[in-house]
Amino acid sequence: MSSSRKLVAALACRNNGTRLYGKPMQNLLQGVSIIDQIINSLKQFNQINEIVLGISDGDANLVFREVADKHHIPFLFGDADDVLIRLIQCGELAQATDIFRITTECPWIDYNLIKPMWEQHIVNSNDITVCDRLPEGLNFEIYTLDALKKSHERGESVDRSEYCSNYPRKHPKEFKIEVIHPPKELQRLDLRITVDNPEDLVLCRAIASNFQSEMPLVSTEKIINFLDTRPDLKALVASFVVPEPLWDFLN
Repeated sequence: MSSSRKLVAALACRNNGTRLYGKPMQNLLQGVSIIDQIINSLKQFNQINEIVLGISDGDANLVFREVADKHHIPFLFGDADDVLIRLIQCGELAQATDIFRITTECPWIDYNLIKPMWEQHIVNSNDITVCDRLPEGLNFEIYTLDALKKSHERGESVDRSEYCSNYPRKHPKEFKIEVIHPPKELQRLDLRITVDNPEDLVLCRAIASNFQSEMPLVSTEKIINFLDTRPDLKALVASFVVPEPLWDFLN
């Protein structure tokens, strides 16, 4: 792996939300918030050289500075609406060549894909490498810092919001994009494992409680198998499931 590349996880943080306020700060287990869980898990992977919090301006978000101090990671405050510029600023602060992007409402991702995706990203000289077709909330994306900057320069305000992948998905010919799919048995678009509603939080707390001894790294296979034994939890969030992959149009 090239030593000249530096992959930085840029975590955009904000305490907002009309359906569920302060989502990243909601506890999964006693003393372990969603943002704690994300940071704790990403620290386990040497492919990720650094984690930076890109915190939205505003007094309601000052608590994230405490989170950064607790985990001994750098942070910055930036534009509340321009999420994309905060991701770019996180990369610049850490002198990144590449950005690892997940949203801070998703407690788990498919950890088995981190190493192979990063390797593919470098070997194939990709601008953007993504995984898709996992249960909603378990996907993640890797961008070169230059690709994010291009998206910011060429995109509109909606493309700079929390929908950071909007511009490259609308203009795929401007980037070299590779889409990685997990094994067929993990391609479960009928499942949702992210927190945007109180019902989502109930489901994710049930997962955390069931796998407390394995936290923070709970495998996708185990999460799926657990949910398949809990039709009550699946039914709780069924109306929120969006069974459409983001990047399938590229295959």
